[in-house]
Amino acid sequence: MKQILNKPYSLLVATAWNLLLVYLIYQIARCEYYLENANYLNYTFDVFKGGLIFDTSAIIYTNVFYVVLLLLPWHKKESKGYHLFCKWFYLIVNGIAFAINLADSVYFQYTMRRTTTTVFDEFANEGNLGSIIGTEFLNHWYLVLLFFIVMMLLWKLYCTPRVTINLRYYYISNIVALLIVIPLSIAGIRGGFTTAVRPITISNANQYAQRPTDAALVLNTPFSLIRTIGKNVFVVPHYFDNEADMEAIYSPVHHPIDSRISSDTSFTRKNIIILIVESFGREYIGALNKDLEGGRYKGYTPFTDSLVNKSITFRYSYGNGRKSIDGMPSILSSIPMFVEPFFLTPASMNDYTGLAGILGTEGYETAFFHGAQNGSMGFQAFAQKTGFQKYFGRTEYEVARGTDDFDGTWAIWDEPFMQFYAEEMSKMKEPFMTALFTASSHHPFVIPEKYSKDFPEGNLPIQKCIRYTDMAIGKFFETAQHQPWFANTIFVLTSDHTNMSDHDYYQTDLGGFYTPIIIYDPSACGEMQDKIAQQIDIMPTILGMLHYQKSYLGFGIDVLNTPAEDTWAVNYLNGIYQYVKYGYVLQFDGTNTKAIYSLEDRLMKNNLIGKVKVQPQMELELKAIIQQYMERMRQNRLMP
Repeated sequence: MKQILNKPYSLLVATAWNLLLVYLIYQIARCEYYLENANYLNYTFDVFKGGLIFDTSAIIYTNVFYVVLLLLPWHKKESKGYHLFCKWFYLIVNGIAFAINLADSVYFQYTMRRTTTTVFDEFANEGNLGSIIGTEFLNHWYLVLLFFIVMMLLWKLYCTPRVTINLRYYYISNIVALLIVIPLSIAGIRGGFTTAVRPITISNANQYAQRPTDAALVLNTPFSLIRTIGKNVFVVPHYFDNEADMEAIYSPVHHPIDSRISSDTSFTRKNIIILIVESFGREYIGALNKDLEGGRYKGYTPFTDSLVNKSITFRYSYGNGRKSIDGMPSILSSIPMFVEPFFLTPASMNDYTGLAGILGTEGYETAFFHGAQNGSMGFQAFAQKTGFQKYFGRTEYEVARGTDDFDGTWAIWDEPFMQFYAEEMSKMKEPFMTALFTASSHHPFVIPEKYSKDFPEGNLPIQKCIRYTDMAIGKFFETAQHQPWFANTIFVLTSDHTNMSDHDYYQTDLGGFYTPIIIYDPSACGEMQDKIAQQIDIMPTILGMLHYQKSYLGFGIDVLNTPAEDTWAVNYLNGIYQYVKYGYVLQFDGTNTKAIYSLEDRLMKNNLIGKVKVQPQMELELKAIIQQYMERMRQNRLMP
């Protein structure tokens, strides 16, 4: 090796060796990513093969300056100090890339996807990230240890060239090296050598994945971050040239209700309360999982179970995203998450409204409640944008009740904040519309010390938090039922997204979106309806229950006044649209159907592509939904 490194071409040899080491650490990171999330992911040879392509792109993106530094044909740079600088630059750049991959392996279970640049906007207003990261450092100490071991090996195995300067051969060899490296680098970044190959994007990972979830394993986090810098997420497909044809299949514009609902179509001025419960996945609710574990499953939500028995629920109910910032627009404005969270995109500056804004024009008093720091997660800005007249956050709570109920990380504990919520609503003029976003079932999954014996640790750290939050919801309803507004109120309980799972049914591509949608009206009877519901249906359904008389835009449907066979759901995961209807779920990459499964095939094992009669119809309907969404986002057409 020493003899090789003393040759004129030693710089190229050293560069190749050091980049090979980077490939190795990317593979270590991928293996760790898989082991950290083995319940959700499948590591196949195709994943490995596809991973090499995306690793190549990321490695070239992040190391291009290092390669230029090393191969620059300038003989005066060949000094010990210069090469020590190159070594440190190489270690820092690739150390950061390795650390990002490791950290994202922990975050995956909450999002089911690789992190993109929208994460910086998502947490821009949070002041508690230091403590959260610190907690994760302690909880995942083995990743910290792995990082330092790999970095020590990288330092040890790094190859420093020892160049013997022969000016003629030095410049010839380095220019030749650059002529070799440049086209290889371009091809590596693009993902192939031919001109027919477009630069690879995140969605291309699905080519090597058996399921959309597995696409996260094909990818690496540096690539996902780099390829989403400054990207326009709203690319309009041209499935339909004639808008009228598209409108005939699907339109998000809802027109005044008709005789389908009732002969009495006068507007009903009932109060509306929407409880958005952090991470409150359908899996945790025993009453919605009566067949789980052979009928023995009890869940973690005794109060919610009792509420389900008095409420309208649905056989299938889904979230439209995997993050809190996905859930907010879906629930309150009937806007789903396609590609990236809506209010982290330029489209968030469009003209649009939501349930609060619509009801506000009808004389409703509206307010949004979230016990975190005011401005956290962008919720306050979104609430104001969509028509909420008042906002109650941690600031307002502590002015009224002091600072003792802060959980130390995110927000006011759910129990006292929900009591504050009930009290403030009793001060409001009826009819009112309010929404509450809870916080105590959020990472780092702690509960008040006084309840530690009441709600012990479960199989997953979130389960004790779910028990606590369920108790808080129960106490809220206990307070609410003694208020004069209770009997004239429609309650909706849902979650922003799902979270940790210990049942394989909820670890599939579709299972990761199962959220509860519970509609409780004290004046009406409850039932489990054999329908499909989703978060974006909540706004249209509430407006239907109120007999709202004006046109509005919402991407969902009034599920209560839609025949079961016409109910549907849609979500987006790692470049794949999932469309649920007619008893099937169709997975579509924007161009082609990748798979179709029966909803009875709960583990999504039997791909029925090409074997289902309704597949062409499902494709047509989904295309209309996608094109309507993209066109309206690009053209600022989010009002009726």
